[in-house]
Amino acid sequence: MTSSGRVPLSPLPSPVPNNRKGTPVRLSVEMLAADAVEPITSAGHARLGIAVLAGIAVIVLLITKFKLHAFLALTIGSLALGAFAGAPLDKAIASFTTGLGATVAGVGVLIALGAILGKLLADSGGADQIVDTILAKAGGRSMPWAMVLIASVIGLPLFFEVGVVLLIPVVLMVAKRGNYSLMRIGIPALAGLSVMHGLVPPHPGPLVAIDAVGADLGVTLALGVLVAVPTVVVAGPLFSKVAARWVDVPAPDRMIPQRPSEELERRPGFGVTLATILLPVALMLSKALVDIVVDDPEQTVQRVFDVVGSPLIALLAAVLLGIFTLGRPAGFSKERISRLVDKGLAPIAGILLIVGAGGGFKQTLIDCGVGRMVLDVSKDWSIPALLLAWLIAVAIRLATGSATVATISAAGLVAPLAADMSTTHTALLVLAVGAGSLFFSHVNDAGFWLVKEYFGLSVGQNVKTWSVMETIVSVVAGGVVLLLSLVL
Repeated sequence: MTSSGRVPLSPLPSPVPNNRKGTPVRLSVEMLAADAVEPITSAGHARLGIAVLAGIAVIVLLITKFKLHAFLALTIGSLALGAFAGAPLDKAIASFTTGLGATVAGVGVLIALGAILGKLLADSGGADQIVDTILAKAGGRSMPWAMVLIASVIGLPLFFEVGVVLLIPVVLMVAKRGNYSLMRIGIPALAGLSVMHGLVPPHPGPLVAIDAVGADLGVTLALGVLVAVPTVVVAGPLFSKVAARWVDVPAPDRMIPQRPSEELERRPGFGVTLATILLPVALMLSKALVDIVVDDPEQTVQRVFDVVGSPLIALLAAVLLGIFTLGRPAGFSKERISRLVDKGLAPIAGILLIVGAGGGFKQTLIDCGVGRMVLDVSKDWSIPALLLAWLIAVAIRLATGSATVATISAAGLVAPLAADMSTTHTALLVLAVGAGSLFFSHVNDAGFWLVKEYFGLSVGQNVKTWSVMETIVSVVAGGVVLLLSLVL
């Protein structure tokens, strides 16, 4: 590191960091995809850059100009990207289908389980109980602040997609019943979930980045919360005022859990309903805590919690519990519960395909070598270390659409910078990477399509609300990190 704090980067270290006990950190396929997959094309950086822009342009044009369904547009755009990059068509197709399958297998199952739980909440009257209590306790100007607080607490141990499927039905009902602007309520909830996902352990991105640069978990957690507070305030309740003026849309009726048409024997209580919703939160948080305390994948305790705290098992447990805590008190028979599951799954078929296709487009980008291209181009930059970490994460996020890939790749690249840093500044390096990884979600991000479909927005409306909110999160968090580096 030079005396001015400007650093040329050393070559990229191994993408699989080791923890302090010398065992490899367990990374998902998505986390390693940017570095571990041999590119399917030998195109140079310039051609890859043009291919990325062309692929995105094709998607946007097909959706906005020709009104083509987003699933078809993403499929065609992925193939166009591969063609522009000079990839063999069969390999481009394989990349797209692999990404689609992996996304549906992961996120898709969570969406399906969340939809079933949401239907249980709606038909049993449990959702009414939650919404009525929120409206009674928080109203008027305090509602956006209540939503951002709820989302931040629930989002602490949850993957972003899990938080969305748990919270959005409640957000839509609050907006409808309380006659609030959808953006005024929805943006704070999304901001809370997004900030927790990108900045605060025990989310997987921050955890692996902490290990990659050798940061202290406790210091990073404390500073992450410190950075998260002003970030979520600006990107949530404050920006939601502007977003509500830019995009004034009602909550989409097709996604709002409907009140049951017939009289119920009784509604579930607020406490038991809340406990059912928070069961996945408790299970995932328990897994994260056990992983930190035990830190030995071979220990039986950790293996058990790794299973019960996985998103699939946690949400499945909540659905099964909901049958007894929500369905049975409302007097539902076994046959009605079976019909309820069918009805809960029907509205999400289109969402699953669109989100899956978004994952397919992202995988095509990664397999074409776009992530590696960004790393190669940025490795000789010479700017302040924390700003460099943020910019590299931004570039990878824009190119690949994955906050996780951006975090893992950028953390591996800037890890050598931590050698001469204090404990505090090493933690800030992790947070700079996390902040950059959230920058401007757009059409190559499966989360973009998830939010768009749940809120019933057009592509343009989603860019003006969700994408801008993500950019505000990234910029504000990055700015707070830089300010803290001057005073700590």
